[in-house]
Amino acid sequence: MGKIVIASDHAGFYLKEKVKEFLQKENHKVIDVGCFSAESVDYPEYGAKAIEKILNKEAEYGILICGTGIGMSIVANRFPGIRAALCHEPFSAKMSRLHNNANVLVLGGRIIGEGIALEIVKTFFETPFEGGRHERRINLIEDITKK
Repeated sequence: MGKIVIASDHAGFYLKEKVKEFLQKENHKVIDVGCFSAESVDYPEYGAKAIEKILNKEAEYGILICGTGIGMSIVANRFPGIRAALCHEPFSAKMSRLHNNANVLVLGGRIIGEGIALEIVKTFFETPFEGGRHERRINLIEDITKK
């Protein structure tokens, strides 16, 4: 895998630190764009910082973490070419890669614990895109959103 950009708000800070540590132990290159403490911040700013790294090709994939994951998902999916998947268990992470070629994984720091989060991350990065009919559908999404 290429570089992974990671970001969180205050509610996802502690889980971000655990996920970052896990990724580094797995020899992934991680770019952390914040936040850097549990002090209250605005999630859209950090989500956008991470997405910019993907759009500028400084990272191939992203992980965004906020309290529920919903806010970060909304922010990320506003950007063309971003397919952010909010996952609460490994099966969704697997399917988001196999069928949707997700390039951003979103986690809810107040929804899931560290153990399940690391399983989700592991599954996400071990699962390749299946292509085939799914590639046609991804292209269709891109075409529709350009209108």
